[in-house]
Amino acid sequence: MSSKDQRMVNAFDPATSSQLPAREQVLIQRRQQSLGKAYRLFYEHPVHVTRAEGVWLYDPDGKPYLDVYNNVASVGHSHPRVVEAIARQAATLNTHTRYLNETILEYAERLLATFPAAISQAMFTCTGSEANDLALRLAWNVSGGRGVIVSNHAYHGVTHSVAECSPAFGPSVPLGPHVRTVPPPDGYRHGEEPVGERFVRHVQAAIEDLQRHGIQPAALLVDTLFTSDGVFADPPGYLARAAEAIRAAGGVFIADEVQAGFARSGGHYWGFQRHGVVPDIVTMGKPMGNGHPIAGLVARPEIIDAFGSKVRYFNTFGGNPVSCAAGMAVLDVIHDEDLQQNARDTGAYLKAGFERLAEKYPLIGDVRGVGFFIGVEMVSDRQQKTLASNETSRIVNALRDKRILISATGPAGNVLKVRPQLVFAQEHADMLLDALDNILATL
Repeated sequence: MSSKDQRMVNAFDPATSSQLPAREQVLIQRRQQSLGKAYRLFYEHPVHVTRAEGVWLYDPDGKPYLDVYNNVASVGHSHPRVVEAIARQAATLNTHTRYLNETILEYAERLLATFPAAISQAMFTCTGSEANDLALRLAWNVSGGRGVIVSNHAYHGVTHSVAECSPAFGPSVPLGPHVRTVPPPDGYRHGEEPVGERFVRHVQAAIEDLQRHGIQPAALLVDTLFTSDGVFADPPGYLARAAEAIRAAGGVFIADEVQAGFARSGGHYWGFQRHGVVPDIVTMGKPMGNGHPIAGLVARPEIIDAFGSKVRYFNTFGGNPVSCAAGMAVLDVIHDEDLQQNARDTGAYLKAGFERLAEKYPLIGDVRGVGFFIGVEMVSDRQQKTLASNETSRIVNALRDKRILISATGPAGNVLKVRPQLVFAQEHADMLLDALDNILATL
């Protein structure tokens, strides 16, 4: 089983569709006929959703499902202020960036104001994959090289250039010959050496291996919470030294904030800020428009200027007025509803609840993360730290049966991936913790 297949052990098996209600069977058959085999469904019993509001998804019968997974709707599903901003701008104007328009400029200025002053220019796309693709183009141009360093189970997108930098796809999507991987900063399984020291040592080794093969290092590209590797947020600080290493080799540091950004870590607006480092390029996506497809990057101006002096950049929908209106509404809601503080406080409350369950159930080997991105690693033997992939799949599907939606991450799919909307409250945390407590008692 490939690493990608292992991570999908909680997914729906089409061979079992006859066991589902007739309504779902019809939808699955239509889906397979029109979309083909490349698409996947979550859960052994797929969830049919027809509407959503706040932290809730609803099926056709009106039954609610607590959403602890979909960070795309970062400020809550169907947030009225985001919906109104999209509708108002769509009724006024929607066009591309080759005309003068205040909306894209206002959004760019407000977005850049959340970053350190050295990062002062933005470029807009429609997806995080496009943003990472564009970031690599900038890095290749400014460095004159092609070498890219990523973590062992990273996921950075679906375009050709970033898919070959995404080991999470498994062997069916080979890494590029210019790509090197390094172990994530895993303090649970590799605690004998300081996590930061170990990570920087591996980055330096990857740089040297690229150079040995005649490949100029261009970029260290990391998800700042290492979410696909299994969620590794701590200790703060080590990314600064890794950034120094890649810069000394002539490359740049790219912080992938597609999952970690927009106040998710609670204590900081961006994941990289926990490490006291200013990246050369920062990429963004998923939660940027609360479901509306807007993404992009920000970078040091000398990097964008060096690129722009040679290449014309245009993206038909990237940075259109409707997308930018959605993005501004998201910034407003995060600020006005104190959602960064909620991520910090409720995230700490939720993490403490998982830690209490770990004292009660030996199946929980480790609880880690920060704010509203928590990883709960399941092991069948705490001493040996034996991966409990099957048990994790059972937990994910048992929670789904209780109408609570989460997923799993990590190379073996044995880490519960807890990533709720920023409006998730303590009462919702209690629902999740109580349900998990009941499930663990039966395993």
